Amino acid sequence: MSSCESLAGIVARIEAARKQALAPAPFTTLIAVSKTYGEDRILPLLEAGQRIFGENRVQEAQGKWPALKARWPDVELHLIGPLQTNKVREAVGLFDAIHSLDRPKLAHALKAEFARAGRAPALFIQINTGEEPQKAGVAPQGAPALIALARDDLKLPVKGLMCIPPAGENPAPHFALLAKLARAHRLAWLSMGMSGDFESAIKFGATHVRVGSAIFGERSNHPLPLAGEDD
Repeated sequence: MSSCESLAGIVARIEAARKQALAPAPFTTLIAVSKTYGEDRILPLLEAGQRIFGENRVQEAQGKWPALKARWPDVELHLIGPLQTNKVREAVGLFDAIHSLDRPKLAHALKAEFARAGRAPALFIQINTGEEPQKAGVAPQGAPALIALARDDLKLPVKGLMCIPPAGENPAPHFALLAKLARAHRLAWLSMGMSGDFESAIKFGATHVRVGSAIFGERSNHPLPLAGEDD
């Protein structure tokens, strides 16, 4: 099956899951996770009409997306992997949304770069719902303080929350926790759900699902993902 056929299948499954959900979000955006894939694998999806893509690493994205965005200026690029403060300038210049705000130092760095660049990508605060020490994200109990700092004090464009449930666990309780936190803090967007569990995430109100291998196929001959990396 080609990646375009897989893409069409995922779109159909998203729509079916939305119809089955008791209270789906007003929309569910498909982020095609193109990390580790080159232009030759991305081009067919662009030509098929997909415009929203996700990348894990700033440096990798810089190597392929500026030229592609020049050809397709309506592309929306999301950073879904951890962001180091020394990569903030590059990330703000390239990405349209950042899903991995998880600490005060990064919030302050983003605030400074937004002011310098005159550009402010949408932000998600990453919640470490499983409280895994090796994974990025703020612990659930630390979320209120970080949300207050980033959104209320620094006036950053915090639109929602993101999570990556622990591998091997039922993701449903993690999706439910993220949705509860978002409601409590009046945040409309929920970035949750990957290739293996996006239909469950939609039942809990996902507005953004991050699907890579179910579209592009299993990755091979690439380094193992860093802790906290997505699909």
